[in-house]
Amino acid sequence: MKKIVLAEDNSMLSMLLKFRLEKEGYLLLIAENGKETIELIEEHNPELILTDIMMPFVSGLEVISHVRNKLKNQTPIIVFSASGQEEIVLKAFKLGATDFMSKPFSPNELVNRVKKILR
Repeated sequence: MKKIVLAEDNSMLSMLLKFRLEKEGYLLLIAENGKETIELIEEHNPELILTDIMMPFVSGLEVISHVRNKLKNQTPIIVFSASGQEEIVLKAFKLGATDFMSKPFSPNELVNRVKKILR
């Protein structure tokens, strides 16, 4: 079973995504902030990371940077961001993000992207 770490401080959204992705046969580990996210990634070495950019304590950008630079890990990372944050999105790609989705997004679209990356 492929493991996915989801970093999202909106619990409604994370429960919805957990339901959708587990229905597809993935194991979802949820973190509510960047610090927890990094701990889950180091402990479970997931096949995919989904992270919101704006999070308490440690931002999604710091998560990407940690994974790419400190862990030297090429795990695919999909970032979420509210629209109108172009600069941040460009920064995320520069740091090594794999894909980007603008919030609000369709859970079905996310499932399709996850399947494509983890195929």
